[in-house]
Amino acid sequence: MSRRFQNAADSQFSDNWDRLAQAIREIHRKNASILSFEELYRNAYNMVLHKNGDKLYNGVREVITQHLEEVAKDQVVPAFPVSGASSSQANSANGAGGANFLKVLKSVWEDHTTCMLMIRDILMYMDRVYAKSANVPLVYELGLELFRDTIVRSTIYPIQNHLLDVLLNQILLERENEIIDRSNIKASMDMLLELTDTSAKDSVYATDFEGRFLETSAEYYRVEGQMLVGECDAPEYMKKVEKRLNEEEQRVRHYLSQTTEPKIRSIVEEELISKHLKTVIEMENSGLIPMLRNEKMDDLGRMYKLFGRVIKGHEEMKTAISNYIRELGKDINETVSNSATTATAGESHTTGDRQTGTSVAIRWVQDVLDLKDKFDKVQNLALSNDKAFQTAFNEAFEFFINKNLKSPEFISLFIDDNLKKGLKGKTEEEVDNVLDKTITLFRFIGEKDVFERYYKQHLAKRLLLGRSVSDDAERGMIGKLKIECGYQFTTKLEGMFNDMRISTDTMTDFKDYLEKSALERPKLDLSVTVLTSTFWPMNLSASPRCNFPAEITKACDTFQRFYLARHSGRRLTWQSNMGSADIRATFNARKHDINVSTYQMVILLMFNDLPPSQSLSYETIKGESDIPEADLKRNLQSLACAKYKILVKEPKGKEIEPGDKFYFNSDFTCQLQRIKIQTVASKVETEGERKDTREKVEEARKHQTEAAIVRIMKDRKTMDHNLLIAEVTKQLQPRFVPNPAMIKKRIEALIEREYLERAPGDRRVYNYLA
Repeated sequence: MSRRFQNAADSQFSDNWDRLAQAIREIHRKNASILSFEELYRNAYNMVLHKNGDKLYNGVREVITQHLEEVAKDQVVPAFPVSGASSSQANSANGAGGANFLKVLKSVWEDHTTCMLMIRDILMYMDRVYAKSANVPLVYELGLELFRDTIVRSTIYPIQNHLLDVLLNQILLERENEIIDRSNIKASMDMLLELTDTSAKDSVYATDFEGRFLETSAEYYRVEGQMLVGECDAPEYMKKVEKRLNEEEQRVRHYLSQTTEPKIRSIVEEELISKHLKTVIEMENSGLIPMLRNEKMDDLGRMYKLFGRVIKGHEEMKTAISNYIRELGKDINETVSNSATTATAGESHTTGDRQTGTSVAIRWVQDVLDLKDKFDKVQNLALSNDKAFQTAFNEAFEFFINKNLKSPEFISLFIDDNLKKGLKGKTEEEVDNVLDKTITLFRFIGEKDVFERYYKQHLAKRLLLGRSVSDDAERGMIGKLKIECGYQFTTKLEGMFNDMRISTDTMTDFKDYLEKSALERPKLDLSVTVLTSTFWPMNLSASPRCNFPAEITKACDTFQRFYLARHSGRRLTWQSNMGSADIRATFNARKHDINVSTYQMVILLMFNDLPPSQSLSYETIKGESDIPEADLKRNLQSLACAKYKILVKEPKGKEIEPGDKFYFNSDFTCQLQRIKIQTVASKVETEGERKDTREKVEEARKHQTEAAIVRIMKDRKTMDHNLLIAEVTKQLQPRFVPNPAMIKKRIEALIEREYLERAPGDRRVYNYLA
């Protein structure tokens, strides 16, 4: 009985399987419409229900495998591209033949997946019951594995090699600007992505295709990079690199896997950018420097973006631009050196020499500002305001600006020029804009204390000679300096302004005093500016030698009595070298109002009672006026050798020498009613004056350094030598960069004066002595 039932069961399975196998073949033949899927499902259900799931599963495997072998033989292999020795045949393989092969493969794949979906529906019960319990792939997955092993990785036919070759050749053709059918390539890529490599636990796309694609791409771009570098200039090369990157990005978007995008991008960046960084930057007539020189903002922006993709790209750009700024700065500094060499070729320093020096100083600052504007423009328009580039630019500017030892003086002179009255063609707003830019240069100065000394001198002359654009502009500049350096930096500058304001009020009170008093009023209008000696940069404690005329002496005595009566305990010293006077002179042609310095007034008044033909010798003027010799020569030059010759000198010449004679020039003519006799104001210092300034700065630095040491030690009580040096340097850096040797000397001086002592156990440790 059992054998008969067994034979019946076998017979029933065989009948059901034959019908099912035939149905699968009909599906493969695209005749699914003639089948009853409900009946086929029931047959498969019964087979699994009667424990024949393994036979059913293996039978399905065999039918599908057999079908795929036939497909490989009858459809795929005949579609192989023609390959031969000739280049025309190879071209055919790469072009139309390859496209046809992919088209056939696409059709085969789509047919197979469609059939597998139908087969899966029929065998759904087997998937749910047998496949899961037996731990075997579901039917659809089985179909994919069979397609992978029988078609894509066929051991009988070289389908895999042809497929990969065709795909790579199609991509190559597209890179060479040929038109290809992307839909067929995408279908093949999708197929490879859907097929999995069980051992690698990854897609067949990743294991079979991607590696070869990246390898061939690297070689392709390696060769192209070498070729383009030889053929193109820098802008053209970068455009081609940009185009290649966009093309690869589009290629990924259209038919490659997204996982390939960073890999292919990295290859293009490595082969076309990283390996040719310096070559592109240094290309003659078209590299980075020519782009900067010609302000090619689009090309610079493209280079910034492309080079930013690779590790050392921006670093190479920063280095090249920084070196270029230093070179340009060196050229600007050399113009100063050349001018200085010309100016010092002779032994004397005339007014003309100083005027030339001033124009050199102003031109130097303007050149630096123009250079700064140029690279600010590059930073804004091409470099996306990259802070790393800005830092590199600032370091380059700081380097060459501090290479010019006169930069603090030059920047102060430039500010002085912009803040003077009579500045042509500039509104207050324009002047303020220039000063803002100048503050930027001020930040780069290492020796800010030297700048402060020069700025005080120039400000003092502007205030005393009334040459400022406006008080608002002056105070605005001091406000900018206060923001940069703090209150201490500008305390004395603000004190100078305060003196000027108080002096105005004092003169109002003096005039009221003269009107109310019974004293005889002076025959001249006296205006006095009282200066606090600690605020102003000049030595106000000593009174320069000068014999005033009696009327002026009387007026000064009247003011002095008035002032000292109001301010007991104070002392006034008259600074004859700093004043000015308005006098009326009568010439043969007409009268003129002449603005002169106090020294020039004293000299001219000596000619008042002389007959026109009578002269005064240099020695006579010197003896009667008692004006210091250097100042006397300078003022006689202004009166007898400059534009307006109020005096005539014998013998003629530009230099004032002992023995010279001077006549009043009664034949002097000028169309202007009011004349200003120019004196040397804010001009570039001579070497002797600069040496004197430097000595004063060094002396001031000693006191500042000692004050910093005491301040630190008072707070810390005990400190190691190196730590103290570092802390002092940090505190003084906003004003100047101290030399460690100088700090050490100041420490020794403080030890001698018993502010500090060396620790008994360690001579490199200091203790503070209260």
